[in-house]
Amino acid sequence: MFLPQRSNGHAGGPRYNDLPTHSSAVREKWHRHHHNSSWFIPISLPIPGVRTRRLRLMALNPSRLHQFSVTRFGRRIGPLLLCMGLLAAFFTVFALHKRFATQEKTWPTLSASDPSTLVYRRDDIQRIWEWEVAAGHYPSSRKIPTQLGFTTPPPNPALPARKAATIPSRFRSPIVSNTVGTGAKRVYPDIQAQPPNVAYPPRPPPGSVADLDVVMDHCDFSTNQYVRDCLEVLRIGGGLDNGAHHRRGKMEDWKYIYTEDGVAENVTDTEGMLKPAFALKTEGDMDPNIGFTKKRGVEWEPHLHLAPPPKYRPYKDLQPGPCDEEHPRLFHMFWAGPFTDKPYLALLSFLYTQNVQLHVDPEEVDPNLCRPQFWLWINPGPAASVPNPSAVRDMYEALKTNPWSAPFLHPRFKDVIQFKLWNTTEQLDGTPELAEEWRAMSDSLFNSGGFVEKVPQKQQPLAAETEEAEIEESTEVEEGEDGENATAAAAQGPTGSNKSDEDDKVNRVGSKSASSYDRLSVILSDLARFVLCHRYGGIYLDADTIFLRDWEELWGWKGAFAYRWSRLEKYNTAVLRLNKGSALGTFLFRTALKNGLDFHPMTVSRYTKDAYLENLLLRLPDALFDSAWLNTEYYQRDRPPQPYFNEFGDFFNTPKENSAAPHALGFNGFFKGAYSYHFHNFWWQPFDPQRNWPDLGPRFIAAERAARASVEATSTEPADHGEDWIAEDKRDLDWSSVMKRTFESYIRGEIPNLYGEWLKW
Repeated sequence: MFLPQRSNGHAGGPRYNDLPTHSSAVREKWHRHHHNSSWFIPISLPIPGVRTRRLRLMALNPSRLHQFSVTRFGRRIGPLLLCMGLLAAFFTVFALHKRFATQEKTWPTLSASDPSTLVYRRDDIQRIWEWEVAAGHYPSSRKIPTQLGFTTPPPNPALPARKAATIPSRFRSPIVSNTVGTGAKRVYPDIQAQPPNVAYPPRPPPGSVADLDVVMDHCDFSTNQYVRDCLEVLRIGGGLDNGAHHRRGKMEDWKYIYTEDGVAENVTDTEGMLKPAFALKTEGDMDPNIGFTKKRGVEWEPHLHLAPPPKYRPYKDLQPGPCDEEHPRLFHMFWAGPFTDKPYLALLSFLYTQNVQLHVDPEEVDPNLCRPQFWLWINPGPAASVPNPSAVRDMYEALKTNPWSAPFLHPRFKDVIQFKLWNTTEQLDGTPELAEEWRAMSDSLFNSGGFVEKVPQKQQPLAAETEEAEIEESTEVEEGEDGENATAAAAQGPTGSNKSDEDDKVNRVGSKSASSYDRLSVILSDLARFVLCHRYGGIYLDADTIFLRDWEELWGWKGAFAYRWSRLEKYNTAVLRLNKGSALGTFLFRTALKNGLDFHPMTVSRYTKDAYLENLLLRLPDALFDSAWLNTEYYQRDRPPQPYFNEFGDFFNTPKENSAAPHALGFNGFFKGAYSYHFHNFWWQPFDPQRNWPDLGPRFIAAERAARASVEATSTEPADHGEDWIAEDKRDLDWSSVMKRTFESYIRGEIPNLYGEWLKW
C-alpha cells in the first residue's frame, strides 16, 4: 500500500514555512555539526581502464581540522599553526625522499594501461576465429574468450568428436566458449625404446602430434610449474630417457604425443550447445563492438574478405605423398653479414636431430616420411641497403669461399638445406597485406617497440620498378663446384662506403661485440620472421638457436605458436610458427601497418591481447625452447634444471664449479627434453675458442685449413700444422665447445646422431 510522504524529505524532519523543525535543542545542535564530526571522509577516484568501478579512499577532513585548531588555539592562532604543520609535513616527506630514494627505489606511480592497438571489429575477429578453427589450426580444448560473443560453437576438425550432455535451454548461456570436435579419435602410444635396442631413443611416430594442452598443464609458469619438472615430463613422455628413469608408477598423464586414428566414433550433439530460444533483454540496444576499444586516431579496417580455409587432413590421409602443401615443413632462419660459427652450429644441430634421412641412400628414403627443410635467408649487406645487381653471384661466391658455410654446399645436403637471398622490397611487395601501403611508411620501417631508428633517405629500399632488375638477377642459378644447382648465395654490401663509416648503425653488418651491435638487422629480423612464415609457411628460429631433439610432433600440431618471455605474459618470437596465408597472419600484418609496422614481440603481444586472439597464437612455456631463461632472471633457483646457468654467458664460459658436467654428461646432460636452446646473442663469442674452425674431417679439409690459417694469422703464437695434442686443449670444456664437437663428430662419422643413426655419405 502506498502512503504519501508527510515530510518534505529534509533529514531533520518536516518543514513549516520552509524552516526545519527539530524535536529538541540537542537534536538541532547535533544536526548542525554531525557532518563535520568525523576526522576522515571518504573520497572516490576513477580506476584507469575500469569504467564501472571507482577506488574508495579515506582522507583527513579539512573542516574537522579547522574546527579543532580554532577550538584549541583560537580563531587567529589556530589556522596559522595548521598551515605551519602542513608545511612541516611536506618538507619532511621531501627530505626523506632525497635521502633514501635511488634510481632503483623510486616512489610508485599509477600508470595508465597501454593504448589500444585494435583496428578490427568484433565480427571480423569472429571470422578470424572461425577460419582458423575450420582450417584445423586450433587442436585445443582451451576456451574461446566470451568477449567475442559467439552464439554458435565453431566445428573443429582437429578435436576428437565427443558426445555432449544436453543442457536445458533455460540453463544455457547465450554465449558459447567451446568448439565442437568433429575429428578422429586420439591414440597416445607409449614411446619407449624396446629391448635390446635401448642405447638410443626412438624417433616419434611419423605424423604424430603434440598435445600442447597437456604440455601447458605440466609446464606453464603461470600455474607455478617448474622448468625442471617440465623437462622430465617432456623427455619421459617423448621416450628420450631410454628407459633410464626410476620407477614412478603409472605415467599416463605424462603422455603428450598422439596419433589420429580412424574416423570420428561419436558425433557431438551440437543442439545442446546452441543459443537458447530467448535473447538478452539488452541485446537489441547493445553496441556490436562493446568491449572492443578501437585504436585512437584511425578508422576501423574494412571488413575482412578471406579465402576459404584449407581442408584439414590428418597425416594418414595426405595424398599423394606425406607432405602437406598447406603446411610445409620449413625451418626459416635470417642472417646478416659474413657467415660465422653461429649459423654453422644451427645447421649442424639440424642435421644431428631432425629426421632428414641422411642415414640411408637417397634412393632409399622412406616414402611415408615428410623430411623437413632448412631455409637460411641471408641479407647481403647492411639492413637498410639495397642489394647490388650481382647479389646472387656475390652471395654464392662468398658461401663457397667461407669455411663455415662451404661444407653445406655438399650435394649430400642439397635436399634439406637451401640458402636464400633476402630482398626486403621483394618480400614486402609479395605480402598482399602490405604491398600497396608499406612504401608510404618507409620512414618507420625500422620500428621496434615504438622506437623508430631513422635511416638516411639514400639508404632506404628502392621502389619496385628499381628492384625488378635485381629480382630477375636473383633468380639466376649458378653451377657449384660439386655440379649442383645453388638456390642462393652470399652478397656484398653497398659499394662506395667509406671505411670510417663502416661501423655506424647504417653500414654495420653483423654484431662484432656487445658495444658494436647491429640493431637495424635485429629490427629487420622482427619483420622478416612474420613475412617468411606468412608467405611460405613453417617455423622461424633466431640464429642464436640450436636444436636439441626431433620436432616431428610440433609439425603435427597445426596451430600457430611462439613462446613466453620469461616470467612475463608476453611473446618471444625467437621461435615462431605461423601458417601460410592464414587469417591470423592477415590480422597481424594489417594491425601492424596501422601501428607503425612494429613487429617487436612485446608489441605483437598487445595486438593479440587487444583482439582476444592470444589462444590462436599460443604462448608456449619457455621451458620448451629457452630452459635457462627463468634461472638467469633469479626465478626457480631453488629447483633449477640441468645444467644450472646463472646467466646466459655460462653456456660459453661455464663456471669451474659446474664445468665437470659438460664432458662427463655430454649432449645428453644439456636440458634433456627441451626442443631447442636459445643462447641469446653472444654473436662475438666463439663456440670453441681452442678449435675455432670447422672440424669436419678429411672430406672438408680445405675449409678447415682456410679457417686455421685465418686463426693463425691473428695469433701471436707460432703456427703448428702438426697433430693436435691433448695438452694444447682446454682442460675443462665449456658447454658450447661440447655441443660443437658433438655435432662435428657426427659429420665426421665417429658417432651416430641423437637417435643412433649413422650418416651415410
